[in-house]
Amino acid sequence: MFVWTDVTRHLRKKRLTVMVNRIGDINMNETKSTIRELLVEAESKFHAQDAFRYKVKGADETGKKAAKIESKSYTQLKDDSERFSAALAALGEQGKHIAIIGPTSYSWVVTYFGTVDSGSVAVPLDANLPDADLCELIDRADVTTLVYDEAKAGVAELAAKQCSALKHIICMSVPEGIAGAHAMWELLGAQSAGFDYAPKPEQLATIMFTSGTTGKSKGVMLTHRNLAENATCLDMGLESGMVIMSVLPIHHAYCLSMDILKGISVGSIICINDSLLRVAKNIKLFEPNMILMVPLMIETLAKKLEEAALIPAPLIKVKVFGKQFHTVCSGGAYLNPAYIKLFQKYGIAIWQGYGMTECAPVISTNFGEQIKEGSVGKLMPNCEAKVVDEELWVKGSSVMQGYYKMPKETEDTLDDGWLKTGDLGYVDEDDFVFLTGRKKNLIITPNGENVSPEEIENKLGDNRLVQEVLVRESEGAIEAEIFPDYEYAGKKKVKDIPAALQKIIDEYNQGAPLYKRVFRLKVRETEFEKNTTKKIKRF
Repeated sequence: MFVWTDVTRHLRKKRLTVMVNRIGDINMNETKSTIRELLVEAESKFHAQDAFRYKVKGADETGKKAAKIESKSYTQLKDDSERFSAALAALGEQGKHIAIIGPTSYSWVVTYFGTVDSGSVAVPLDANLPDADLCELIDRADVTTLVYDEAKAGVAELAAKQCSALKHIICMSVPEGIAGAHAMWELLGAQSAGFDYAPKPEQLATIMFTSGTTGKSKGVMLTHRNLAENATCLDMGLESGMVIMSVLPIHHAYCLSMDILKGISVGSIICINDSLLRVAKNIKLFEPNMILMVPLMIETLAKKLEEAALIPAPLIKVKVFGKQFHTVCSGGAYLNPAYIKLFQKYGIAIWQGYGMTECAPVISTNFGEQIKEGSVGKLMPNCEAKVVDEELWVKGSSVMQGYYKMPKETEDTLDDGWLKTGDLGYVDEDDFVFLTGRKKNLIITPNGENVSPEEIENKLGDNRLVQEVLVRESEGAIEAEIFPDYEYAGKKKVKDIPAALQKIIDEYNQGAPLYKRVFRLKVRETEFEKNTTKKIKRF
């Protein structure tokens, strides 16, 4: 989860600049060291309260199809997870690597908690990847049991044939056409709750594959301490019973940590969104107080709000979001600060954070009154930071063990407990983190100057006509490739889009030093290729 912020402060070019920062003290009464401990305590506090709500097929009193909401309490979640732990033990799979493939669902969550709480290792995989790619990851992670949603029956069938280490296949509903596959809820029905196992804090809990925007994905090894402390070390003032609607892919660290683990630790009611196409309808159905989003989702909503600018803000707030809605948490990419100010008009705060899978994932966050414009937030209480050759390094209890079966990559990334983030930036005197770009993406000009493409992209992207932009070096010059917002151009009757884009670049160039100026423009007709977390693939 990378967040890029436009920074006006210029970093001094020293061979080594070191800054070590820590904010606050970790509240050890609230911080948890294992995921099992997190779930057990949540159940003891909130037992009968709803933990999850989700839609099921149903009908109204007239027989017409209508969505119905089903719920599961904290006690049910704990009991069902313990039954899954017992089922793994009965299959001889306790302590093994268990892959989970599917969209967000109660069954997915039960599988995850049941896996890690039994001392086994969960391997969440991206359901949107091609079946062949998923099988390759199953092999790389030494998976012996695959748990899949019925929509991914294809990968289960392929894995059964190709993945030699795979011993068991479990379908979250009813398996069809796969010999020897188990039905998950039949397995759980044969077990009793009360599985007693206490994972150690340093025990491996999850192997989570990176999205691979610039190369081969890597299996990040995260311990119980990594995940549990990252989710619980910071008191964000979230009240029990707060309704969170989960819309992000659950295999992604941001969703798993902040929607699920954080939500459960504070007694939230987590509502599962069943489709990005139905976000607006589901907001009305579940009436959430908070949603975690990536900037692309926020930008889409912002455009709708801009179109309705003539309608009184309070009316729009109630009609679109509901009067109870108050917070959006943003992560995954750069967010135009203008959108933060726009949402404020509607009484909605946007909390922006920064992190990466290798840090379980949150490194810093803005929330409440702890906000500084241009920053991606204060360091987490369990995190230290320093700057080495303009690159941000972090250290703390959330830093990964390493990359699974990739010793060279691990050695290149970890240095005596310090994680080299690959991000350029600094931490100010108030412990707020600022980012300027990505080390791997730096453009080195012929005269030796370093140019961050993200800095230029953020400036050009401030214009509404620019929907997506990628800045790179091309034949010795800086080039901007832009996918314009054709819908916006049509509404504003922009006849010559390339000329309008060139004008935007010319205006940027006027205020930029010579070595940062854009000398080439390339206009795209289609969107850039992206990974599953909606980041543009650079290579």
